[in-house]
Amino acid sequence: MIIPILPYPAALVKRKQIRTLVITDLHIGWEMALVQKGIHVPSQTSKMLKNLTELILKHKPDELLILGDVKHTVATAETSEWHDVPGFFMELEKQVENISVLRGNHDGNLEPLLPESVKLLPASGVAMGDVGFFHGHQWPSPTLLSCKTLVMGHVHPAIAFRDIAGFRISRQVWVKTRCNGLVLTKILLKKHKVKIKSTPLKALEESLNTKPKTVQLFIMPSFNEFLGGKPLNEARWNAQFPKNESIVGPVLRSEAVDLDTAEISLLDGTFLGSLRSLKT
Repeated sequence: MIIPILPYPAALVKRKQIRTLVITDLHIGWEMALVQKGIHVPSQTSKMLKNLTELILKHKPDELLILGDVKHTVATAETSEWHDVPGFFMELEKQVENISVLRGNHDGNLEPLLPESVKLLPASGVAMGDVGFFHGHQWPSPTLLSCKTLVMGHVHPAIAFRDIAGFRISRQVWVKTRCNGLVLTKILLKKHKVKIKSTPLKALEESLNTKPKTVQLFIMPSFNEFLGGKPLNEARWNAQFPKNESIVGPVLRSEAVDLDTAEISLLDGTFLGSLRSLKT
């Protein structure tokens, strides 16, 4: 069971006696990227730590799982990240015994910044009971097909609103959409070079001793609320880019997911309707 924690960009997963708090996309150090463009914004790391601490004290999770993009620099680490990332996790260690991080596309050279007790997991994902988690910039592992629900980050989903006068605002959102497990099975088996002698179902069962159960996909909003995101209901690219390249992440670009029918909700739980109905 996965439960969004309203009105925060966080979720709680319950399985048997274990409670796991899940967040994604912290992008610690993103402020330095703005400084290089002449924009000065105070560090948001302490605010994120405060919000996360409040969630931990209230919900008392046994584990904390971060779905990638702990830091902002992609391949290396800036001076501020060398200071802020270790300090961030040292404080969290005092509150949660088990902390895991799925590697995101911004997490190159992350290992030296993390305390030894923090587990660094592959971007291809991890399964917790009937829920599978992955970052989203790469294909998930075929082992996650045994999960009914998949959860990813990476996208920083948002929706833009315009009034009659043309004023525009955007808000972070949760995205829930159907996921065709059979189609995804065929794609992942091909990506991992598993030979399909008869059917994808039999190939998956023979190679991993499991059957595809995936029927839905959740896209989590970023925990760093200042990141914003490219609104899903607006044109993302100009005409020179192919249509299927307009969406972030290979799974969302595949035929296994139909984003037009996705259910969109604000962080406070307000249901906005399908993405198709919100497109401008």
